[in-house]
Amino acid sequence: MAGSTSAFILPGPEPAQTDEFTATMPRPAALFAIVTPEEQAKFFTEAMLTELRDLAPVFRLLDPTGLAAGAFARELAAADPEVLVTCWRTPALPAVLPPRLRYVCYLAGSVKHLVTRAQLEGGLRLTNWGGSISRTVAECALFHTLACLRLAPRWTLLMHREGGWRDGCEQVGSLFQRRVGIHGFGPAARAFVKLIQPFDCAVSVFAPDVDDSVARQHGVARAPSLDALFSGSDVIIELGPLIPATIGIVTERHLRLIRPGGVFVNVGRAALVDEAALLRVAREGKIQVGLDVYVEEPLPADSGFRGLSNVSLTPHIAGPTPDRSIDAGSFALRNLRAYAAGQPLEAIITPEVYDRST
Repeated sequence: MAGSTSAFILPGPEPAQTDEFTATMPRPAALFAIVTPEEQAKFFTEAMLTELRDLAPVFRLLDPTGLAAGAFARELAAADPEVLVTCWRTPALPAVLPPRLRYVCYLAGSVKHLVTRAQLEGGLRLTNWGGSISRTVAECALFHTLACLRLAPRWTLLMHREGGWRDGCEQVGSLFQRRVGIHGFGPAARAFVKLIQPFDCAVSVFAPDVDDSVARQHGVARAPSLDALFSGSDVIIELGPLIPATIGIVTERHLRLIRPGGVFVNVGRAALVDEAALLRVAREGKIQVGLDVYVEEPLPADSGFRGLSNVSLTPHIAGPTPDRSIDAGSFALRNLRAYAAGQPLEAIITPEVYDRST
């Protein structure tokens, strides 16, 4: 399986094209999975791969490693599938799609390298991993929050490099009953709210698309402005959406609204924040900072964030950990089963969602 590039699995007669699902003629007629062996192992167990194969009378698996655009377009045209399962290493779809192609199930997140807006406008259905990774992103936000409050970066430097012990321990804090502000209120933010429930925090959110009724439903308060969120919280979690209007929306003025000893954590999008301003504020040492995302990645070796005793750093790992990537695989299989049954799909990338994507 892992080394196969073009072999058909479970071959069968080509069913007639139809948009109607019946018990004797399951959808899709043909499914083409274009994923590397590494991606297969990351997102699917063997049992899940077996289920994937069984979803269509004709199943084909292609390893796209080293596959040029022209060769890929020819393979795709020859297969003419109804459904594609794709991932990071899948080449961009050609401008002219196979005539039977109706649905692309993308295992990961960002889709702009794979399809065009025009293809979505033309009726192509596309889904990604949606909220299936939200809990691991929330978990990483919690990790940075606790690391900052407990001054973990300080102790790491002090104990590993300097042989020190408890110098400044009176500054250590707890998350219990803190005021937590969340910028953005998508699936990861909502997962974070659930994750910190045992800490009995007062949670506020700032998200223009969240009204009071939605806030009440999730047990949070709605901050009237970004200024109010930053000035009224002990901990700020950055999870806002990245669209043209939000690039650099968090300015130095916002960061200076955080009280001394407060925490700023970004596990969402680096470009939401004026990174140069964040570095200036971090260097002053008055607040604790937790970062998983950066404007330039990998983070340059000479980055000013490195080595700061009040900055907790991780290398963009807030998404699904290797042991939880199967969550995204399970989500994809659920969507594929729904498609086969003619039921609604989740995490659909519409042209409007595509415009807001990165």
